[in-house]
Amino acid sequence: QVQVVESGGGLVQAGESLRLSCAAYTRTTSTHTMSWFRQVPGKEREFVSGISWSGINTSYSDSAKGRFTVSRDNDKNNVYLQMDHLKSEDTAVYYCAVTQFGTVSWQTTDYDWWGQGTQVTVSS
Repeated sequence: QVQVVESGGGLVQAGESLRLSCAAYTRTTSTHTMSWFRQVPGKEREFVSGISWSGINTSYSDSAKGRFTVSRDNDKNNVYLQMDHLKSEDTAVYYCAVTQFGTVSWQTTDYDWWGQGTQVTVSS
């Protein structure tokens, strides 16, 4: 069992930056892949970025590529999403997800544990 907790959301202006954090709490040693998804009302949850346990494999959606950077600290079981040059269309609830898969998946159904989400609002 893994408890996932996100933090770092907020209200920013377009062009500014924000850093999201995700902590994965587990009693067992794990090698989980961790990813970020986002969702706006009326739309499906979409993949943003993910990182394998080793940190070697990362993946970004087209909208995130070049502006967002995913990283992790395995000593703390944390993953981070640095979001730069934010746009109004980045406004969404951002979710952290954890999977036992070794590679990053873009499919929500491949993830076993989810956080409660953190709101990111970008004003134009």
